[in-house]
Amino acid sequence: MVDMQALRDAVAGWAAGGPGEPARELAGLLGVRTAVLLEGPSDLAAVDALAALTGRDLPAEGVCVQPMGGAMSVGRYAALLGPSGLGLRLVGLCDEGEQRFYDRALDRADAAPHRAVFVCAADLEDELIRALGVAGVEEVLRAEGDLPAWQTFVRQPAQRDRPPQDRLRRFLGTKKGRKIRYGGLLAGALTPDRVPAPLAALLASL
Repeated sequence: MVDMQALRDAVAGWAAGGPGEPARELAGLLGVRTAVLLEGPSDLAAVDALAALTGRDLPAEGVCVQPMGGAMSVGRYAALLGPSGLGLRLVGLCDEGEQRFYDRALDRADAAPHRAVFVCAADLEDELIRALGVAGVEEVLRAEGDLPAWQTFVRQPAQRDRPPQDRLRRFLGTKKGRKIRYGGLLAGALTPDRVPAPLAALLASL
């Protein structure tokens, strides 16, 4: 059975220089109408968790949530998936520092007027930490067995003068795979009324 991950893989292969026909065929079979352009897998984990939290089935709604392996790839993906490629509506979620790259890429792809870019104030982790609160994040760390590592981390001299939220953001990036893992876990720990504004707006736009 064809699923959305097969399309994501086909699009990634196309962006890396492979053929585009597999992606085109899969998009047709799946009835895809919208592509959400994300920087990486931690963003995908969060969006998938929030969609489930709010009762959304994005694949069934014709939405492909596509991680790109970095914001610098947005131009390539917008060209492949937008009007000159698969003809999909393009939506983006990015960090504040990346908005200019997204805006420029979607302009070049001639994606207006059916486009939207939603911007996290600093980054996705910052949005999730603020929504849950430090104590809420620590509860998730406790449940995952990472609280002792976090407590050791905050005792390091370099961390003592940082605000707790900044410490948490740094902690999530100190071990390979941790941001991906906690992207979904932190999003899944929210309640529907506490979904960060850019993510709530993203889901509402789909």
